[in-house]
Amino acid sequence: MFEYRCRPDVYRYQIWQPADESEIREYIEKQKTLAPDTPGTWFSLAITLRENGAMIGDVGLHFHEQDPAQAEIGITLSPAFQKRGFAVESLEAACRFLFLSKGKERITASVDPRNGSSIRLLERVGMRKEAHVRECMTIRGELVDDVVYAMRKDELKPTKQ
Repeated sequence: MFEYRCRPDVYRYQIWQPADESEIREYIEKQKTLAPDTPGTWFSLAITLRENGAMIGDVGLHFHEQDPAQAEIGITLSPAFQKRGFAVESLEAACRFLFLSKGKERITASVDPRNGSSIRLLERVGMRKEAHVRECMTIRGELVDDVVYAMRKDELKPTKQ
């Protein structure tokens, strides 16, 4: 996880930039104490290769404290495995899990508008742009915009056969 999350081309548009491997280990240990759908938490799912179990990325699921019908998703994928369908497959599975297993009615995703690859990914899984908020957050000392994408349960794409 640290191997891909410590890369400047990966954390460029993300709030979390792990300082070292011990921070990743602490994060993973904390994750072991959580259950999916714990209000007010981010729950991470590993993206692994079927053939050998190697971790190539992670999907974060944020369970809102004030509105249990909604969740937020985020994804981080090692650059070596981008543009090969892993991100689409992982986000589609995460959306199905949230809608069908956890009963969510709406899922959102927050993205820096300069991150064209992530925007195309969100649109490919069926999310639509709902808002563009100007200079609303600071990431590593830079005031940046935020674009919000969303999907309702009734917009979930059918599972491919």
